[in-house]
Amino acid sequence: MSYLLGIDIGTSSTKTVLFNTSGEVMASAMDVYPLYQPRNGWAEQDSDDWWNAVVTSVKEVMAKSKINPKDIKGIGLSGQMHGLVMLGKEKKPIRRSIIWCDQRTALECEQITSLVGAEKLIEITANPALTGFTASKIIWIKNNEPEIYAKCEKILLPKDYIRFKLTGEFATEVSDGSGMQLLDIPKRKWSDYVLDKLDIDINLLGKVYESPEITGVVTKEAAELCGLCEGIPVVGGAGDQAASAIGNGIVKSGVVSATIGTSGVVFAHLDNIAIDKKGRVHTFCHAVPGAWHVMGVTQSAGLSYKWFRDNFMTAEKFTADQLETNPNVIIDKIAGSSPAGANGLIYLPYLMGERTPHLDADCRGVFFGLSGMHEKKDLLRAVMEGVVFSMNDCLGIIREMGTSPSFVYAAGGGANSPLWRQMMADIMNIEIAVNNSTESGALGVAILAGVGSGVYKDVVSACDSIIKRQDSQICQEKNRNLYEEMYKIYGNLYKSLKKDFVELAKINQKFFV
Repeated sequence: MSYLLGIDIGTSSTKTVLFNTSGEVMASAMDVYPLYQPRNGWAEQDSDDWWNAVVTSVKEVMAKSKINPKDIKGIGLSGQMHGLVMLGKEKKPIRRSIIWCDQRTALECEQITSLVGAEKLIEITANPALTGFTASKIIWIKNNEPEIYAKCEKILLPKDYIRFKLTGEFATEVSDGSGMQLLDIPKRKWSDYVLDKLDIDINLLGKVYESPEITGVVTKEAAELCGLCEGIPVVGGAGDQAASAIGNGIVKSGVVSATIGTSGVVFAHLDNIAIDKKGRVHTFCHAVPGAWHVMGVTQSAGLSYKWFRDNFMTAEKFTADQLETNPNVIIDKIAGSSPAGANGLIYLPYLMGERTPHLDADCRGVFFGLSGMHEKKDLLRAVMEGVVFSMNDCLGIIREMGTSPSFVYAAGGGANSPLWRQMMADIMNIEIAVNNSTESGALGVAILAGVGSGVYKDVVSACDSIIKRQDSQICQEKNRNLYEEMYKIYGNLYKSLKKDFVELAKINQKFFV
C-alpha cells in the first residue's frame, strides 16, 4: 500500500494528515502555537514553534496509523504565506518571523513603489506593494533592524523553513514565492529587476520550483525526529490558498472557491494570466504547472469570529466543553437565533487592516448601527455577515475580470457551518457547494506529492479522481433583497470612515505603541 503525507503549517496550528492514494484520511494530528502581537497591528511567530509542531504531529500520525514509514511515497508542504524567516550563519532563525497579517510596513510599501515604479511593480509582480507581502517586511528589517539584516544569510517562507528542517535544502515554489513580491509572475522566476531596485541579494533566496517538483528528500536526522524514513521525496508544495484550491479541485477555468479560515479568500483558477491593474486582487502562479490564479483576500475572516468567540462567548465555550461538543456548533445556533441582517447591525471585519478591495493597513473593525435592542447574538451574526460582505467584494472583482462561475465551493473551517454557507449563498447570490474534501490544504499538497513521486499522472487528473461534489445551498430571495440593501451601506461605510481610520492610526502610533 502507498501513502502520501500532507503537512499544513497554519497561523494557529500545524496539521499533518496521512492519505492513501484515493485521498482518504488514514490519520491526522494537530499541534498549536502562539501568535505574538508586541504592538498594535504587528504579528509575529517563533519559527521553531512550527518545526516543533511538525515533529509532534508527524510522530502522532505515524503512531496512530501504524503504517510502515517506507510506504510513504512523498511529502507535500502547505503553509501560511508571506511570513519572513531570516536565518543567520548557523542556519538558525535570528528573529521571530513577521507573518502575513502584520501591518507595520506601510512606509516600506511606499518606498518599494517609489524604487520600482507603480506600473512596473504590477507588470512584474502582478500586485501593488502590500504590507502583508514579504518584500516590505525585508525592507522594514533593513530600515529598522539593520544589525539583524547584516546577519541574515537566508530568507525563507514559513513552509520553506520546514522544508529546510526536513531536507536541508533552501527552496520555494511558484505559488508561495508569488506572495513575496520578488517573483516575476508571468515568467515564474525571481525578478532580477525588482531585486536590483530593492538591493536584495538573490543568493539570500532559495531555488524556485514548480509545485509538484521534488525539492529534496528527508534527511536521516529529520527522519529520526519525526518517525519517518530517510530519503522520502519532499515536493515544492504550495502556499496555503493554492494548496486548499488543489484540495478542493479548483484546477480548471471558471471554478471558484470561497475559503473562510483565519483570513477569507475567494480564489479562481486561470489558464492564462490576468492582472487587475487597480491592484485590488492578487494574481499569483498556481500550484498547477503553467497556470495562474486570482484571489481576493479578507484579512480577518475566521479571525473576526475567533476574536468575538474568545472574548465574549467564554460561557458558551465552557458549556460546549462540558457537553464534549464543538463550541462552534453551539455558537452557530446562537447566531442563527438572530434574524438575517442581525436586526440592522453591520460589522466591518478590518481587525488587521484590509487587502481586498481597499489595500488599507490603517482601517479597523467597526460595529455600525448598534443600539440598546441589540444582544450578543446580533453582534455575533453581524460579525459572520460582515465577513461574507467582504468576501462578496472579492467575488465581484473576480467577476469583473471575466470569471463567471455557476457555483462556488465553500472551503475552510467556515464551510463546516451551514449558517455561514447560507449567508454566502444569500449575499453572493450564487449556489454554494461543498465537496468531499475535509482536509483541503493537506490533501492539496499530498496530491502534489503524489504527482511528483509518480503516483498520479498530473494534478488535474488526480483531482478529477479524488474530489467529488456533494451538497449545496441556494440563495433565498427573501434574504437576498435585505442583504442587497445592507451591502450598499456596508460599501459606503469604508468611504465615510477612511480619513478617520488614518487619524486613529496616528493616535495609536502616538499613544498606544
